[in-house]
Amino acid sequence: MNKNQIQGAVKDIAGKVQEEAGKLVGNKEQQVKGLNKQISGKAEKALGDVKDAIKHA
Repeated sequence: MNKNQIQGAVKDIAGKVQEEAGKLVGNKEQQVKGLNKQISGKAEKALGDVKDAIKHA
């Protein structure tokens, strides 16, 4: 795993936690921020996956 894959996974998990916390307290803004963080994390992980594939090609 490279840095982008790890950071992406961490952002994705943090986003899920933030989204669920927003749901619990009824805060739509936190839910949206959590979803955005998940999207950002998945994109960063995908970038790391591509870098890793290129490195091993």
